[in-house]
Formats: sequence, C-alpha cells, structure tokens
Amino acid sequence: MKLHRQAHVVYKTQYHLVWVTRYRRKILVPGVAEYLKKVLRSVREFHPDWFLEEIGVDRDHVHLHMVIPPKYAVSRVVETLKSVTSRQLKEKFPHMIRKVYWDGGGVWARGFFASTVGINEATIRHYVQHQGEQETGQAQLEL
Repeated sequence: MKLHRQAHVVYKTQYHLVWVTRYRRKILVPGVAEYLKKVLRSVREFHPDWFLEEIGVDRDHVHLHMVIPPKYAVSRVVETLKSVTSRQLKEKFPHMIRKVYWDGGGVWARGFFASTVGINEATIRHYVQHQGEQETGQAQLEL
C-alpha cells in the first residue's frame, strides 16, 4: 500500500471514476481512444499530484483509477479532466466530432460516477468498533 505525502497530510485516497460520451455515442474508436489516453496522461504535467493508476476506454465511456489528494474536490478533478479531453478531442478530430455532435457542444455527457477504492467495509467497521480496547504495543490497522 503506497502512501502519498504532502505538507501536513499522509493519504491514499483512491477513486474509480467513470463518465460517458454525450448521447452514449460510440466515438471512442481505437485511434481516438489512444489519443484520449495520451491526453489524460498529459494532465499530470499541470497537476503532478494527481496520479492516474489505470485508464480504461470503451467505445462510449471512460474508466479511471486515480489517486487524488484530499485538498481537491473529486467533482473539480473530473470537471477538469472532462473539459481538457473534450477540447483536445474536438481539436484533433474536428470533422468526426462535428458529424456526431452537430450542435457544437461537448463530447461528454453531464455527470459522472465516483466510488472510493480501498480497504473493505468490514475491515474498517472492525477497526472502528475495537478502538479503545486493550492495546498490545503500537496499535495499527492490519491489512
């Protein structure tokens, strides 16, 4: 389990994030999908503390496994990722995007799915329920 450190915080806040194309159009064909992955990885240049662990792209949606520092709102991170990728896809593939999205709007549908990733609920419940019980040396969460 790799922990990340910043001033006054140690964290491992992992998220599974998913968002879909507008109208669930299947525009993320192999060439477009590869370019999308490249753009997503390049966001790290501007946000070096955002860690993209895994990227999965299907024809009409994107899955990410990310580590996001607690100082960022997940919704703002997703907003940034969707905005940057939409703009870059429209610049790189203007004819295809215009053909599919005739109104000139964005590539992505509104909203997203987010779920935390980590220790299972039963382990956390057990740890919390047994706080304050007899200690044997340095108390530590067993994973």
